[in-house]
Amino acid sequence: MLWAAAVGCGRDGAILSSILKVLRAVSFPHLVNIRTAGPAIMLAGMLMFALNDAMAKALVAHYGLGQVVVVRSMAALLILLPFLVRGGLAPVLSVERPWMQLARVVCSTVEIIAFYYAVSYLPLADVMTYWLAAPIYVAAAAPFLLGETIGWRRITAIVIGFAGVIVTLEPSRAMFSAPALISIIGSAAFAFMMLSGRSLRATPDKLLVLFQAAAALLGGLFFAPFDWVPIASATDLVMLGLLGIVAMAAHMLVNRALKISDAAAVAPLQYTLLLWAVLFGWLFFGDLPRTSMVIGAALIIGSGLFIFFREKRLNKTETVLPAVPE
Repeated sequence: MLWAAAVGCGRDGAILSSILKVLRAVSFPHLVNIRTAGPAIMLAGMLMFALNDAMAKALVAHYGLGQVVVVRSMAALLILLPFLVRGGLAPVLSVERPWMQLARVVCSTVEIIAFYYAVSYLPLADVMTYWLAAPIYVAAAAPFLLGETIGWRRITAIVIGFAGVIVTLEPSRAMFSAPALISIIGSAAFAFMMLSGRSLRATPDKLLVLFQAAAALLGGLFFAPFDWVPIASATDLVMLGLLGIVAMAAHMLVNRALKISDAAAVAPLQYTLLLWAVLFGWLFFGDLPRTSMVIGAALIIGSGLFIFFREKRLNKTETVLPAVPE
């Protein structure tokens, strides 16, 4: 029903058709010459993430959090179903490190639910700033969880990054607000999801996305009975479905960009997501960035870039996915 509604709704159907073409392009790169287009693909992925986040903020203002997660997860699973059917159940049943896979999808589900809760109360740019701190959390936790060694330069960058989070929180007004604290919990969950992903390199991208969508569906079903609202129109149904489809397509674009280009050329482009968040927050919701958010974001981005290039120089870089929900 969701598929039929999406395809049969005129302009929305054209949007879905375009997304499917993107999916085919990034899933079957031999069909499209994208070998030299890594940065452009990364920028396109960031734009799609930002559009997806803006849609999410608009939808959670009218529909329940659990309901939004359920419908977007069902849409993503419907798109992924052909890949699963073609490959059979063998890849699913023989995945590496099942317990680590479970930990990863639990963190992913917490991150998604926290993100949707946060954007229902906070400006997009504020939420994105918290999520952009995830790579800093990764760098801080890696010595304890992965046994990695970090020097004083990266320790200094981590401290500055955490200072940026505190500045963004603006202690005088938001330190103990539920949305701000939920944002930090969500970004920390995303960081641990990235950490767990370091030990799951042999798992195909599509399987990782499949597991995330399935886990998010279960998480959404837990909350949905308490906040379900009748869907008002076919357009809203399409937008709910597009949340999952656009996010999945964006993840595939980002993964493709990271695979065909040097990480140093494309990974820093993840920070363009904040520019889109500021623009869409202003255009669609009338939100203007706070001074404390701008200062905090500058500290976080500067620290994140330093950590990335420092690890690159030491040949220890693990590619960091953009700090956005799946």
